[in-house]
Amino acid sequence: MTHTEAFLKDLAIIMMAAGFITLVFHRFKQPVVLGYILAGIIIGPHTPPFPLISDRDTIQTMADLGVVFLLFSLGLEFNVSKLKKVGGTALIAGTAEISLMLWAGYSLGRAFGELVTSGSIRFGWSEMDAIFLGAMLSISSTTIIVKALDELKLKRERFAQFIFGVLIVEDILAIAMIVLLSGLALTGEVSVSSVANTLGRLGIFLVVALLLGLLLVPRLLSVVARYQSKEMLLVTVLGLCFGFCLLVVELGYSMALGAFVMGAIIAESKQIHVIERLVEPLRDMFTAIFFVAIGMMVDPSVLVVYWVPILIITAVVVI
Repeated sequence: MTHTEAFLKDLAIIMMAAGFITLVFHRFKQPVVLGYILAGIIIGPHTPPFPLISDRDTIQTMADLGVVFLLFSLGLEFNVSKLKKVGGTALIAGTAEISLMLWAGYSLGRAFGELVTSGSIRFGWSEMDAIFLGAMLSISSTTIIVKALDELKLKRERFAQFIFGVLIVEDILAIAMIVLLSGLALTGEVSVSSVANTLGRLGIFLVVALLLGLLLVPRLLSVVARYQSKEMLLVTVLGLCFGFCLLVVELGYSMALGAFVMGAIIAESKQIHVIERLVEPLRDMFTAIFFVAIGMMVDPSVLVVYWVPILIITAVVVI
């Protein structure tokens, strides 16, 4: 089987599984995103009798595209003017939420560290494990929340706009956290200067990108729109999105953050409603692949081995 044939087989399996599970979840009025994840678990490499997906690297690449389209679409609806309205409040709430969950996760990890390993229950966590647990719990899943609010038709509500603002604050602070934890894991020391330098460069980059983007992008799209070609408009928009994402990645920042920023810039153009309709089918397809790919990463055997800490951590997160 050639690489192309293997890829088409994998894509067909993913879309058929996602489509069937989606119908079932719609029937029982459950979130579709859970259906996508369940479909990934069923066809994934950890589910017997044998893995149905062969080219996992290609599927992961397509899943990354799903993140780009989902955050880009969020930016199209969450423009710069809305960002200004919730910016200050979201910054305070996001910082408070991250601090609280960092403390809760670290405290929980240290509590696990004081327990003795017994049988199949794996405890005995180190202080480094506790720090990383706190960092993991402090960052919410932007993709899951955006998808859930979209299914509930609540993305345009005022409280949803505030939530999106908090998520963007989390994504920015997550970049600093990655720098901090990377240095801590390698050297055992915390470099405050590295974190401050990273946040400073990121802030300058975002301000410059927004100013130049708002000055140039709406004018460019107005010129393209004069030709009255939806194909030309879509290709131009995708070129701007992927080009900016590439620039952001080359600078060492989050691809998802780049997609959101470019979406927010394009949202200021007069062609925004046409662009949203053109991007929507691509967003839905690649988003489905993304969540199925997430399900493929789940190993059910891990749930059995670590069921006690998983239940405790889940309870802490929910509360």
